[in-house]
Amino acid sequence: MRERWSHRNHKEAIASRQARLRQLAGWQADSECLFDWAVKSEQMGRYQECLTGQVVLPVGVVGPMDIELGRYRTSEDGDVEEMERYRDSLYVPLAHTEGGLSTSMLRGMQATAESGGIRTYLLHNQMTRDCAFVFSSADHAVAFSRWISHNESALREWVNDPDNPLKSTESGDGVSPLSSHATLLAISTRIVGPVCHVLYRFHTGEACGPNMTTRNAFSLNREIVERSSSMGYRPLHVFLEANLGGDKKPSYEYYAGGHGKTVLATATLTDAVLHHRLHIQASALQELEWVGLHGAHVSGMQSFAFTPASAIAAIFAATGQDLGMVGTSSMAHGVVKRVPEGVTFSLQLGGIEVGTVGGGTSLPHAEAWLNLMGCKGPGSAERLAQIIAGAALALEVSAASSMASRGSENFFRAHLERGGLRS
Repeated sequence: MRERWSHRNHKEAIASRQARLRQLAGWQADSECLFDWAVKSEQMGRYQECLTGQVVLPVGVVGPMDIELGRYRTSEDGDVEEMERYRDSLYVPLAHTEGGLSTSMLRGMQATAESGGIRTYLLHNQMTRDCAFVFSSADHAVAFSRWISHNESALREWVNDPDNPLKSTESGDGVSPLSSHATLLAISTRIVGPVCHVLYRFHTGEACGPNMTTRNAFSLNREIVERSSSMGYRPLHVFLEANLGGDKKPSYEYYAGGHGKTVLATATLTDAVLHHRLHIQASALQELEWVGLHGAHVSGMQSFAFTPASAIAAIFAATGQDLGMVGTSSMAHGVVKRVPEGVTFSLQLGGIEVGTVGGGTSLPHAEAWLNLMGCKGPGSAERLAQIIAGAALALEVSAASSMASRGSENFFRAHLERGGLRS
């Protein structure tokens, strides 16, 4: 009988998995990359099941990025209110192996700084969870939707009540069924045939929040079933996520915002900076945007933005974010507009899914890089989202300018000289 592959993370289980790998023909003994236990398994095990080895990514730090950010509060109804604006000059960590990425972002930061810096605005801030209640007919789904709308206030009051006993009742894992840190902002419904989609919108503070929203949505679903059963509503199935929530994948629904943190980053590039720093004319950047928009339209892309995912993935890896959320977080809309002094270049990211507490953010390296950017404490998740948007804009400015050069020669040279270093 084959030995079972354990998912547990005590030392014996980890050693057993490592021993099995060393017996495989494809294992390279001269490139041993398993833990030597300088970092103890007890510390690392809570971030990963089946803990067996490690990966090392080089981190480049670029900057300073001259940026103006906002401080915000979110109302009980989910409206984002700007409290103040402030300027900062900061350095951004990038964990990646993409030759030329760090140099290109640095060039964009220098160009924007010489033109007055980057400005960022938080437009939306909420995490969604879409649950589906399946009925035998569309008539039942419609009636159930009306019941949800009628009872929304009571359901919000129930789940947000700090004295709700589910917030203190601990499961066998020591976790309460309801999170006290996720505030339900609103409930909406959408009918799709015999299915009533129930969309919960939460504010999750400094956490990214998917685990919070999952726990609270599950408890809400059970409460809804219990309360509505007396009215004769008995769903055939209840699904905790049914793809209207926008999590971990690009979505037309949330392209303009509504899931995660929606951030607009913008900068004005003067004609002098375009010419001397980026080696192009404003008209070339406008022409590239026009061509790129038509190409995006034909291929089904969302915008002419070239490479926002590169910036976002690199910062995510450095700061302990969930890498599966790069898909949603890199939905981007880039806009170039001619103005008397040069061009304005804007980038809107519809759904940045980030946090500064929870998950991998408490790993030592992630804490160090978050601290470097001042992303700890109240408002730090919103600050991080704005920094990510600013860094992504800096990369777009540089990459688009290289692509807009004559014959895109600057773009070719960057990949030849930087990317080619690896081959």
